[in-house]
Amino acid sequence: MRSFRRFVEPGWAGPGWAGEICRTIATVPDTEQRIGRVDRLRTVLRWLLGGALIFAGVSHLTTQRSEFQAQVPGWFPIDEDLVVIASGIVEILLGASLIAITRHRVVVGTVVAAFFVAVFPGNIAQWTEGVDAFGLDTDARRFARLFFQPVLMIWALYATGAWQAFRSGTWPRPVAP
Repeated sequence: MRSFRRFVEPGWAGPGWAGEICRTIATVPDTEQRIGRVDRLRTVLRWLLGGALIFAGVSHLTTQRSEFQAQVPGWFPIDEDLVVIASGIVEILLGASLIAITRHRVVVGTVVAAFFVAVFPGNIAQWTEGVDAFGLDTDARRFARLFFQPVLMIWALYATGAWQAFRSGTWPRPVAP
């Protein structure tokens, strides 16, 4: 915006409504515009992640059910189908929460990131046990996928403002003595 202000000197835009619009735009502080862009970016990222979680959750319950069952570690004590159904329902709820619950988005983002942490052992088991699923048919591909899980965690924290809240000390809320 600073570069635009150079051209909007008093009298430059001329009289009338066009000049008034140019003068109004030129007086908006840079920080407000930056915050607005960051908020829009976070909203888009939150909606994308929410949509991806809803899609993945529906896939758990329908077309990709056997692929998701293959990812449940053999050592996990609960039935594979039950794990896939439960995680699918949780993913649908988390995705819908990311999109719909804007007032508590920091809490939702923290819960989504915790969910990604909770399912990470399944990704590690898929790599160590050499399980083929979702086109991950080599150890190198399964290993590379492990690095995507932290990206999802950071995405959830950033898109909801939880990352900023952690850094500023406003989340979790301090407990009064």
